[in-house]
Amino acid sequence: MSSIYIAIVEGNPHLRSLLGWHLQQIGYRVQQIATIGQARATFTNRQPTLAIIDSDLPDGDGIELCNWLYQQRQSLILILSARNSEKDIVRGLKAGADDYLTKPFGMQEFIARVEALTRRMRVTSAPLYLEYGDLKIDLVQRRVQFKGEFIDLTPQEFSLLYILAQAEGNALSRSELLRRAWPEAIDNPRTIDTHVLSLRKKIETDPRQPSLIQTVRNIGYRFNPDVLQEPQIPTMPPSAIATNNRNNKNGHNLSAMAVNRL
Repeated sequence: MSSIYIAIVEGNPHLRSLLGWHLQQIGYRVQQIATIGQARATFTNRQPTLAIIDSDLPDGDGIELCNWLYQQRQSLILILSARNSEKDIVRGLKAGADDYLTKPFGMQEFIARVEALTRRMRVTSAPLYLEYGDLKIDLVQRRVQFKGEFIDLTPQEFSLLYILAQAEGNALSRSELLRRAWPEAIDNPRTIDTHVLSLRKKIETDPRQPSLIQTVRNIGYRFNPDVLQEPQIPTMPPSAIATNNRNNKNGHNLSAMAVNRL
């Protein structure tokens, strides 16, 4: 069976089942999803190789789901739509779709477009993990390893860390993090603060003085990968320094006594 995982987000159960059946006959692994809410919850835990999204879903605008998924930068996207004006097609492509197929369409054309997109994925496959020094973010298993140990993160904490790491050091506002990392629309930006605090307790060396996930005043948060690349120079506490000085002093005195006896 193919390792390519395709998710069909289509409100029409008959069309959804028909498309899924044809793709399974070719050998693809297929999941059928009926609504935006189900899609967001599913994709938060696991993102497909290819998402086939209807532009008009029972609980909202499929183009907005397309844009949300595009922000994750892992899946290819094919939009299906009864809207065939140039304006609608341009809107879908600008939202992040890799292809746009208008209804009604023939099954052979549909399969050909899917195969063209999956060929592109084979050529330009997404990274399997992100790695910054002692921190490794596994994008397939959605696990995080820090200093050789696996960190127990909730699905939402993983999504938050992944979105921050993807930004490559750029600050992201709380509203942007809510839009990109949360499976459902949430209006309370303090939700981000709560999850950042929890995340810091799990991956920061000193959560009270965070250096990996930094607060950017009047904006939000940024991921600072440089701190993981810096060599750690061990420091000696003041008590140890004092003890070391006394030992050096005593050693110097003993050496002097030995010289005098000679």
